[in-house]
Amino acid sequence: MPVYTGSCFCRKIEYELRLESAEDARTTLCHCRNCKKAFGTNYGLTAKVPKDTFHLTKGQPKEHAGDNGSGVNIYRHFCDTCGSFILEFGERQENAKDHYRYICVGSLDDTEALPPKGEFFCKARASWMPEIPNVFHKQEIQK
Repeated sequence: MPVYTGSCFCRKIEYELRLESAEDARTTLCHCRNCKKAFGTNYGLTAKVPKDTFHLTKGQPKEHAGDNGSGVNIYRHFCDTCGSFILEFGERQENAKDHYRYICVGSLDDTEALPPKGEFFCKARASWMPEIPNVFHKQEIQK
């Protein structure tokens, strides 16, 4: 069983992901406006994992809840010292609040451990950014 470790920038918060295999994670880029704002760049990069595979080993993140622009709350966990974004989950995304966590791939100690499997909201991808080959591409997400 692979164990993946991660932390915030200042290491006040540390965690482990205990997955049966790397295939248990669905890493995706999201080009929606909400992710661009939250990540402070042109896309969000998260790995969807079962909630029970994520284990804090040090510290406690701060939580921010806010409307994602469509009336659904998104919960984001981050370090209140350095500001690093650790994970997020939605109120209604496939019952994500109860079953899944979306780990910020940049917070993993090995950021190449869980490569992307797809891209969401491709219609909002920056014009200068190429499409990632050999992964799924969704122009938008249907409700």
